[in-house]
Amino acid sequence: MTIYHFVGIKGSGMSALAQILHDMKFEVQGSDYEKHFFTQMALEQSGIKILPFQKENIKPGMTIIAGNAFPDSHEEIQEAMELGLPVIRYHRFLGDFLKKFTSVAVTGAHGKTSTTGLLAHVMKGAKPTSFLIGDGTGSGDENAEFFIFEACEYRRHFLSYFPDYAIMTNIDFDHPDYFANIDDVFSAFQEMAWQVNKGIFACGDDEQLQRIQAKVPVVFYGFGEENDFQARNIIKTTEGTTFDVFVRNTFFETFSIPAFGDHNILNSLAVIALCQYEEIDAHIVQDYLKSFSGVKRRFTEKQAGTQIIIDDYAHHPTEIKATIDAARQKYPEREIIFVFQPHTFTRTQAFLDDFAESLNLADKVYLCEIFGSARENHGKLSIEDLIEKIPGAEKLIEEETAVLKSHENSVIIFMGAGDIQKFQEAYESQLLL
Repeated sequence: MTIYHFVGIKGSGMSALAQILHDMKFEVQGSDYEKHFFTQMALEQSGIKILPFQKENIKPGMTIIAGNAFPDSHEEIQEAMELGLPVIRYHRFLGDFLKKFTSVAVTGAHGKTSTTGLLAHVMKGAKPTSFLIGDGTGSGDENAEFFIFEACEYRRHFLSYFPDYAIMTNIDFDHPDYFANIDDVFSAFQEMAWQVNKGIFACGDDEQLQRIQAKVPVVFYGFGEENDFQARNIIKTTEGTTFDVFVRNTFFETFSIPAFGDHNILNSLAVIALCQYEEIDAHIVQDYLKSFSGVKRRFTEKQAGTQIIIDDYAHHPTEIKATIDAARQKYPEREIIFVFQPHTFTRTQAFLDDFAESLNLADKVYLCEIFGSARENHGKLSIEDLIEKIPGAEKLIEEETAVLKSHENSVIIFMGAGDIQKFQEAYESQLLL
């Protein structure tokens, strides 16, 4: 029996795919850097072997699944090629794998991880479902009818997929190290739309998505009256959100979610629309929407003394606004303190003013050094360039997180896609002193 060896198994998509194959009784192992990463806990709990990178890991008879972050010159990939083993890039393998199911690709500049998690949670309440979420969560069902997966637009990787359905949450300019401008991003999504086989569920409130063309029906959802699925009569409380759904101006059902902010209403609408299209009982959808506890590193909360600490992966100005909106709905009486680590120099440079505008919505901002990536570990600007644009903002270093103790009864949001967790861990250690 083939052993699937994952080069870069701790990557969020890679770890999720490894768990799916393991659940479906395939033999799986992988390698990665020895640094601890949040995805590895699920791998360890599944008993999946994680090895440090070395070419000796590669043995005859293996099939190599290579993470997109690792070039062909990587020692393990080189060894596999010398042994004549199949080396398949992550997105290519996934593209072939999903053909066995009714597949749903969830894509968009923002919200795809949360929407994938929500759709997987609801669908598996109705039908056998396998799913791959970008927070490193994967689950394989040997009897799966549906396969729900997060499809990333970066480097047009999602063009490896020809799904039955696609949910498109929004189109926004991001990944400035790859995309030239918003038109370049749109062209990638448009190309993806032509590859969908049954139907597209797109946010009709998004100006870019209104222009999407396809060979299959495009069902629009949103707040505007012109949408096929519209949320009306919205009630926001500190416990969650309730709204009525109208389908082509006819009342459908009332839904409640234990989540906050307009973006979570839109994510729920996408799920409701797809489930209605697949004739899944509305009562099942209502029940499972209510019981969704969220995905990893998306508004993940804990109480620490008088403070609420929130961990969030967001790293784009639009996402910062959405997170602050959600925090203000849930905690209207508390101060919102933001600890933000920008992710990549190119993104920080491209959105410098937009970051400042979004972060100014918080009551107090602390900024950590810019997190470079494997692709770019330095740039012309520094964190001081962003600090200058935010009145009262301060730089935060790992050794001096105790300053956050002064914000009693506040909500402290640690946000970033790099290693922002080390600042949160340092602060939580301070609270124990």
